[in-house]
Amino acid sequence: MGDTAMFLLVSCLALVASALGCGVPTIKPQVSGYNKIVNGENAVSGSWPWQVSLQDGTGFHFCGGSLINQYWVVTAAHCRVSPYNHRVILGEYDRNYNSEPIQIKTISRAISHPYYNSNTFTNDITLLKLSSPVQMTNRISPVCLASSSTSIPSGTKCVTTGWGQISNTLSYLALSSPRYLQQTALPLLTPAQCKQYWGQNRITDAMICAGASGVSSCQGDSGGPLVCESGGVWSLVGIVSWGTSNCNVYAPAVYARVSYLRSWIDQTLAYN
Repeated sequence: MGDTAMFLLVSCLALVASALGCGVPTIKPQVSGYNKIVNGENAVSGSWPWQVSLQDGTGFHFCGGSLINQYWVVTAAHCRVSPYNHRVILGEYDRNYNSEPIQIKTISRAISHPYYNSNTFTNDITLLKLSSPVQMTNRISPVCLASSSTSIPSGTKCVTTGWGQISNTLSYLALSSPRYLQQTALPLLTPAQCKQYWGQNRITDAMICAGASGVSSCQGDSGGPLVCESGGVWSLVGIVSWGTSNCNVYAPAVYARVSYLRSWIDQTLAYN
């Protein structure tokens, strides 16, 4: 493909995403590519506009999530979100700053995948329907969803974000929750590479692995996004699911595979 044809293709992809209203942050992300969420790198404020914080009534952040349209957020089933006890915070960056233009939404429904297995973490996905629509801004907008046919080469650097634990030293847990939204770039792995570490039976078709390169997501990042960029358009490829208990940065982190779960997502949104 020539340079002109490639430019036109990339431009068309960006226009399609813009028309759909997803995956194109107004504030552009800046990712160094090699820093960790564990001992991590601050994101640019507002550059991941689909990132949400799931909190209890006291303001305690326990999981992340991703805005996929004005009424729906996707997160992990193992976060065990309760519409009665939890809320969704959008547009947040600095968790200690009270003047950010955030939106706080209550949850009308939490729908987990019917075949989610809490022992194996397969199909680790929950959709949250918000009680009222989100008002889109330059700091709050949805991510695109990977299609059922999406296939991204192993080794591709993608990005995960969250406010999860940033120290894997257990004695410092009380001090390890970050003030600012963290980000890291990490490479996708093939299922075979992931199974080599975790074993043949633990990794299912509903999972995708990334990391094992000195970077990792960690506790508190659960439910948050793993996004990949193509032509300036970001798509949700994975949902932070599980990994080592001590956030070992040389072990693959495991994510719910959005392409595998896409048909269930579409059906759930259509009927609810």
